Amino acid sequence: MTPQSPLDILDTNTLEELARIICGDDHLYYRKSYEIAQFLERAGWQQVPEYDGYRKDWTLARLTERRDDPTELEKILLRLADPREYLDEPEQLPAVVSAVNAFLIHEGVRLENPGGRPRLVACDPSLAHPSNQGPVELRAAMTDLINDQQMAGLLQHRLDEARTCYANGAHVAAIIMLGSLLEGVLVHVVQERDASLLGRTSPDRVYLDALIKTCHEAGWIGADVERFCHELRKYRNFVHPRAEIREAHVPDRDTLNMCWPVVNAVLNDLADSQPKAA
Repeated sequence: MTPQSPLDILDTNTLEELARIICGDDHLYYRKSYEIAQFLERAGWQQVPEYDGYRKDWTLARLTERRDDPTELEKILLRLADPREYLDEPEQLPAVVSAVNAFLIHEGVRLENPGGRPRLVACDPSLAHPSNQGPVELRAAMTDLINDQQMAGLLQHRLDEARTCYANGAHVAAIIMLGSLLEGVLVHVVQERDASLLGRTSPDRVYLDALIKTCHEAGWIGADVERFCHELRKYRNFVHPRAEIREAHVPDRDTLNMCWPVVNAVLNDLADSQPKAA
């Protein structure tokens, strides 16, 4: 049995944007007129008519003809995220996926291609509005805070994974990932700025609670940030299922929306308190 497509009937404006992406331009993967029909066939469409007309108008007409069959449109979207479509210009793939998601998210779905295997996943359309991500804008990059470039890259990856969890409604997973990120950032900041603050405790064994207090007492994060960090720490402990059972509370989108600005505020405070280079 074929799985039901997460797509619904797409809005007319969405179809127009999709036609634009398929045709491409100077900034995205460009397809000549005859290549568009070939693309539709590679996506799995049967009985594609011979090309005749203007590129975008012809493409939009073909999409509109199959608008009532979401599975046919899903084939097109998945092909757009397929690395095999860009063997001559592999660097185009991320740009195309990003361009598609910029409008597709309004339909409550987004394209993913983990491991080069394209798929459509349901997501919250409110993610299309950056203002809903939280009131604290992140001003710092991980490489601004941590000298260890390997660790900075790893922690940035954790932040990206938290965004993926957010986009797919995995609220508990996102909060746990944010707590892990917070612990990793704080322990490395303490090590690099003043390792003596750890005392005789190994960096591998120091608790997040102690790290939060240490960074506040050192003047690297504010009192308000410290207070809310402890709330995030409690939710981070939901990595242990019994902790979640004891709290009798299942974190939801609102919980995550309160936790995310805490992490941004920590990173901003650490950036502002960064020692000046001599």
